[in-house]
Amino acid sequence: MPRNIAFRASRAPAAQEAFAALTALHGQSPLTEAEVIVALGGDGFMLQTLHEVQASGLPVYGMNCGTVGFLMNAYSVEALAERLEAAQEVSLNPLHMTAVDEEGRVTEALAINEVSLLRMGAQAAKLRILVDGVERMPELVCDGCLLATPAGSTAYNYSAHGPILPIGADVLALTSVAAFRPRRWRGALLPKSAVVRFEVIDPGKRPVRADADTMPVTHVVSVEIRSAPETCHRILFDPGHGLEERLIVEQFA
Repeated sequence: MPRNIAFRASRAPAAQEAFAALTALHGQSPLTEAEVIVALGGDGFMLQTLHEVQASGLPVYGMNCGTVGFLMNAYSVEALAERLEAAQEVSLNPLHMTAVDEEGRVTEALAINEVSLLRMGAQAAKLRILVDGVERMPELVCDGCLLATPAGSTAYNYSAHGPILPIGADVLALTSVAAFRPRRWRGALLPKSAVVRFEVIDPGKRPVRADADTMPVTHVVSVEIRSAPETCHRILFDPGHGLEERLIVEQFA
């Protein structure tokens, strides 16, 4: 049973209250001595925590003190040690983004949910899409386009009418955002091993921003995305409430 817990909390009042209550009961271990991390907040804070503690290799158990909480467990101050003992682990591989901007600067980042490209100005973006070096779409006129993991398929991808992917599926969802040409093009399902490259057409007139989860890169000219199997994020869920079950439930909501 984990005894050394590192608690992390968002700035939201509810999360701060939960942090005070739980650390009073269980203490607060430094990350170097912890056996598990408990994140208090919403999904955005959970993603932030996973990115920040990835090098530690520790599992993260989230408790929802935010709004959606898709990646979180229900909050309760009671029986935390027992819940951690019974929790089931899910391992997630993020996406690796390499973005190049108009100045030639290269930015690399990891995304647990999705990498998205969005227009920055009033005019629609124009994107060329290549998959494994093969041109699949010479010109997509749209508000944006994204590549989502199964874990992220119920987030921005779902809002853009992309498919929900089973957590164990070795596929990625390529989904357009308000496609104008080809009219109403929804996107494609790609194998997890695929390397997707976006090239921005006329970036000076039609500027585009890329986001790896919540990390933005402005004025990009190209973005290459691939899965990062060498990186593993460990998330803990209460039995019967894991990601696989939640993804199924979401489709019948």
